[in-house]
Formats: sequence, structure tokens, C-alpha cells
Amino acid sequence: MSQEAVVHNYVGQDKNAIAEAFGKAATTYDKHAEFQRDVGHRLLDKLPTDLSGLKVLDLGCGTGYFSEQIAKRGAEVVCADLSVGMLKAAEQRCGASVSLYQQADAEQLPFEDGCFDVVFSSLALQWCDDLSSPLKEMKRVTAVGGRVIFSTLLDGSLFELEKSWSKIDAHQHVNHFITINQVKIALAQSSCTAHQLDLPTITVWYDTAFELMRDLKGIGANHVSGRSQGLTSRRMLQLVEREYREFKNHQGFLPATYQVCLGVIQL
Repeated sequence: MSQEAVVHNYVGQDKNAIAEAFGKAATTYDKHAEFQRDVGHRLLDKLPTDLSGLKVLDLGCGTGYFSEQIAKRGAEVVCADLSVGMLKAAEQRCGASVSLYQQADAEQLPFEDGCFDVVFSSLALQWCDDLSSPLKEMKRVTAVGGRVIFSTLLDGSLFELEKSWSKIDAHQHVNHFITINQVKIALAQSSCTAHQLDLPTITVWYDTAFELMRDLKGIGANHVSGRSQGLTSRRMLQLVEREYREFKNHQGFLPATYQVCLGVIQL
């Protein structure tokens, strides 16, 4: 499938811009992805340690960190990502241990019905406009008796950063995330009746707010739909830093709070 064909099929959010942001971050992602690895490992713990004989789709594979972990458990792994740059990084990491590297939009998966035993997707689905759409697709490509396991971010994530920016200007600087009730509605709309949800709150601590923003840029998660375009001045960043200090703990560290949904769907 050509880049042009994929881009023209995108609807809703500017997925071309999202793919571009993640593509630019492919070489820096692993240095800034401590939180993403934490969530992914929690999700991976919901799979058996022996996946021999199973075919697994890693949807939103990024640099292939979890694709590699899944392959080590004996599975045949297919990597899929919106970003060609991320797929190239995954191929550099995983090589022949992954059977296919496929550019794909989670809302329009280019795979046949029931061709996977497990679909694994960690922190990719929040980039879709309507969660029910990728859930339907993930369910479609999973065989009866298989499993879909996913993680996504919920409303309240990065509230400290959002509140700090709100005191500086009226622009949107942090993406909106869905509520747990919206997740449950999406599960119902996609006819995923047998499911289990875990809802951990995970806090990452920083010395400065700038370090958090550098991490978000370093993983490619700095595309904000509807944000005013243009460079952010040093003075603006200093103002955000000052506002963010309100959240410091007694040791002077700054929290970045994430509300996470870990979902297991049995088919």
C-alpha cells in the first residue's frame, strides 16, 4: 500500500501529521519512553509467557520493543504502525524475528478476518477519533477464541501540564483523552462483551516541566490536534515551568500523572 493511498484514506484527526511526528521521533523514542515501557510491560503481563504457535499483531508497534519481547515468547509477530519511520526502527531492532512490517491505520486494518490469535496494542489507540472503530477492526482480525489486549490513556492524564498551560494562554497544548465511560461505550458499540479493565494511575516524576515536555517530543507525542502552530518561545516555557512548580512534592520533584486503561477482550 502506498503512502499516498494510506494518507488519502485517513479521516478525522490529522493522522498524516501524527505519523510525521512519530516518524521524526523514531531515533529518539527509546531514550524518552520509560512510561511507555512501564505500561507495555503491565499489558504484556496479561499474556502467557509461552506464545509458541500463536500469531500476534503488535498494533502501533513503535520501535518494536514489545514486538521483540513477544517474539521471545515464541510467537509469530506482525508489526504494524501508522509511521513508516517507526516501522524502520522496529525492523532494525527485530529483523527476521518479525514476519511482516506493515504500515497500517488502526481504524482500517489491511489484514484478513480472523488471521491473528492475539492483537496487542499499547498506547496507540488514543490517536484514533472513535475508540469503537479500532476495537471493531482488532476484533475482526482476531480468531474466535483469541484475545485483544490494549492500553490507552484516559481523561485526567497530564492534568498538571494542561492546568499550567491554561494559565499562560488559551491554546490547547495537551491532547484530550476519553473517559472510562466512553471506553465502556466503545466496547459495547464494538460488541466486545467479554472484557476486563484495569485502571492504574501512574505518576512519573521529573526535576523540571521542561524534561516532561522533552520526553513528549522525544516519543513523538507532541502533536496536539487544534493547537496553534508556531514555535513556543523560551519565555513561554519559563512561564509554564513557574506554574508547574505548584505541583512539586516535598522533595521538589514534579509529577506527571497518567490515568491508564488496560483492557483484555476475550473473543
